[in-house]
Amino acid sequence: MDLRDQLKNLFPDHEEQDFEMPKESFKQKEPLVCKFEKKGRNGKPVTLIEGWEGDDEGLKEISKKIKTTLGIGGSEKDGVIIIQGDNRDKIMNILKDMGYKTKRIGG
Repeated sequence: MDLRDQLKNLFPDHEEQDFEMPKESFKQKEPLVCKFEKKGRNGKPVTLIEGWEGDDEGLKEISKKIKTTLGIGGSEKDGVIIIQGDNRDKIMNILKDMGYKTKRIGG
C-alpha cells in the first residue's frame, strides 16, 4: 500500500488533483571570478571564469552563450570556463545580463 492509498483510506471524500511541484531555481551564492592568464598556455592569453556552483549542464549553457555572443572559441573543464583572449569586461557584462554576480581579478 503506497502513500496515495493510505491517504484515500484516511480521507475518502477528498478528490485527487494533479499537482506539479514548482521548478527549483538555482541561485549562485558566490560571484563568478573572471581572471586573465597566460602561464602554461604557450603565451596565448585566455580568460578563466571560475567559481561555478551548479551542475555541468548549466556551466555548458553559460559557456555556449558567451562563445556565441562574442564569436570566439573556448571550453569548459572541471568547473572552469576557458575563453580565448582577454575578454574580461565583455564576459562580465554578458554574465551580469544573465543575472550573475561577477568579480574581476588581475589588472
